[in-house]
Amino acid sequence: MKLKYSPEQIAGRLRVQFPDDPEMWVSTETIYQSLYVQSRGALRRELTKCLRTGRAMRHPGRQPGQRKNRIPNMVNISERPAEVADRAVPGHWEGDLIIGKRNASAIGTLVERSTGYVLLVHLPDGYKPEQVAPALAAKIHEVPETVRRSLTWDQGPEMRDWERVKIAADIDIFFCDPRKPWQRGTNENTNGLLRQYFPKGSDLTVHSEADLDTVAAELNDRPRKRLGFRKPIEEIGHLLAV
Repeated sequence: MKLKYSPEQIAGRLRVQFPDDPEMWVSTETIYQSLYVQSRGALRRELTKCLRTGRAMRHPGRQPGQRKNRIPNMVNISERPAEVADRAVPGHWEGDLIIGKRNASAIGTLVERSTGYVLLVHLPDGYKPEQVAPALAAKIHEVPETVRRSLTWDQGPEMRDWERVKIAADIDIFFCDPRKPWQRGTNENTNGLLRQYFPKGSDLTVHSEADLDTVAAELNDRPRKRLGFRKPIEEIGHLLAV
């Protein structure tokens, strides 16, 4: 935690460092639980600064059955292929929305897990399911079939028509568990970078599709430490040219 590792990174690294010793493994959720004082739900003060969110309180998750699932026939992240986790195979994406002023506007964000390559989805008319599905399918279809393996999203109501996206874009779609943003950690980090361009509380309808493509191109041209300071476009460019 002092090295600013996220709970997900800690859990994943333990499995790499001790591949044959399950007693040294711990789940991401267990780490999060250990950071909270159970009687009050407050973060232990000395660890607050180590978490990237800096939240002083954790919002408790609902118990199973507390709310009706808003995503019909959804496929849970637990059924996602094992190859997605190690990032070795390009073509597995994470997605979400960035929400604008007064929840009146949004931009769809897509990031490829292996390379960090970003696509931004223009939603000028809103982000209801009937608006998100065609725009998302069209944007995904811009990349070749070889890099359209899977998409992981949260259980937001905007993805009610996910089966239309699956068919139109020819991509498998999986859904995270509620209140577990670390299951889409790459996308969460990318959305943080995007807030440089699209500040919280701003009107996102002022940005054209060309504006979004320009921002995405700038991020894709930025060197990344985890890529050995290569750029996302350098990592995936040969696949996009197919």
